[in-house]
Amino acid sequence: MGKNFVVCDNRFKDILLDGSELEKLVSPAIWAEGPVWLPGADAVLFSDVKGNRIFRWSERDGLTLFRNPANYNNGNALDRQGRLVSCEHGRRCVSRTEKDGSITVLADKYDGKRLNSPNDLVVKSDGGIWFTDPPYGIIGDQEGYKSESQVIGCWVYRLDPESGELSIATTDVQRPNGLAFSPDESILYVADMSLVDFPTLGRRRITAYEVVEGKRLANARKLADITPGIPDGFRVDREGRIFTSSDDGIQVLAPDGTLLGKILVPERVSNCTFGGKNEDVLYITATTSLYRIRLTARGVQYTHLL
Repeated sequence: MGKNFVVCDNRFKDILLDGSELEKLVSPAIWAEGPVWLPGADAVLFSDVKGNRIFRWSERDGLTLFRNPANYNNGNALDRQGRLVSCEHGRRCVSRTEKDGSITVLADKYDGKRLNSPNDLVVKSDGGIWFTDPPYGIIGDQEGYKSESQVIGCWVYRLDPESGELSIATTDVQRPNGLAFSPDESILYVADMSLVDFPTLGRRRITAYEVVEGKRLANARKLADITPGIPDGFRVDREGRIFTSSDDGIQVLAPDGTLLGKILVPERVSNCTFGGKNEDVLYITATTSLYRIRLTARGVQYTHLL
């Protein structure tokens, strides 16, 4: 077992290959976030939220600038047509990059009031876009533009793919951040990192919600508290295991929340995504850098693409 791993449960060894080693690819960012794999290009995009830009990295081309400035872009995902959908702190919106490169604002208001600063998002197989809306882009000028909140809380939203209607999926959160569906999409996992703002009563947990009729959330239960640090972004593999960010690396949880082990990373981790031709490469954004590691685990986030 290499020095980059901590085994807490023998099942953790099932995700490792003999050659599984953490590799630092590039370190261009102030705060790296929002990695998303582009299957058709064999490339990964990731945001530099505080640097107000998006980078692109591929084996063939190395590191290039994808968008600069980028409206303080944070989380990214692909929709059913393979288009990039993004959370923009600067414009306080969810946007979509069209095939011709133009950018369409999909949602920036709820009930006539501006959103806080959409942070992370996931696209369900029916095309619905689910996203979190904490205040981190409006509490200062480092990740957006300081402004007063117009909505009464920080919720999880669902954007309907047909009508464009924006609805609140749950208010049972304080500071929602990363989110991901279970492989069968019956559960939505949501990170709550409110400990940052509320040290006494805040949370550092991932909560599991039942997805009701494909459109709303119910029956919340705590999956796990994440320590050290807080859960930010995370992904789920085809076996239902959760790969979550933390202060010491990627923590791997069983579907019941049991900590299986850790992939240690020398910088504070913000997010991750599966990529590669077989979706068995985990790309990790951590503070200034992009890392990768090949595993036996395979991601689920691109199985809905047409």
